[in-house]
Amino acid sequence: MISSMIEAKANKIWFDKDNLWVLFFDGRTLSVPLVFFPRLLHATKEQRTQFSISGGGKGLHWDELDEYISVEGLLLGIPDQTKRKTNKEFS
Repeated sequence: MISSMIEAKANKIWFDKDNLWVLFFDGRTLSVPLVFFPRLLHATKEQRTQFSISGGGKGLHWDELDEYISVEGLLLGIPDQTKRKTNKEFS
């Protein structure tokens, strides 16, 4: 594994209109488009602020939205992997 990913730990996160921003303890910042994470994209501003940084900075979690994002996954560019059921699947 790349050492920059092993050492990457989130210190702070915030949002702008279109992106999730992560500040790492080592000073790097990363922005990720919200379209990668539909739950965050469609959440209210208030819901987005209700998060916790877990594992000493290795994970981001929104209880109310049932969203968990690993910092490693962000660095690898992995979007939301949750398969959502469509209305057609409920029929």
